[in-house]
Amino acid sequence: MHNRLKLSKEKRESMICAIQTYFLQERDEDLGELAASLILDFFLEKLAPEIYNQGIWDSHHYLSERLEDLLGIQI
Repeated sequence: MHNRLKLSKEKRESMICAIQTYFLQERDEDLGELAASLILDFFLEKLAPEIYNQGIWDSHHYLSERLEDLLGIQI
């Protein structure tokens, strides 16, 4: 089951604007709203799940270490 990341209209518009700004500043390309929207969709579909999963793994690892610390203070 794939849970697609849902963005508010405002957040989506902000991200599209950020993509357009990046392309203009870094690549000197004037990217239209449709092109920026398609890039955002690609990132959300292909890259976001990997980043999310890495965050879950990092959180699990951190909490496991803290749990070991807690068990170390047993009497």
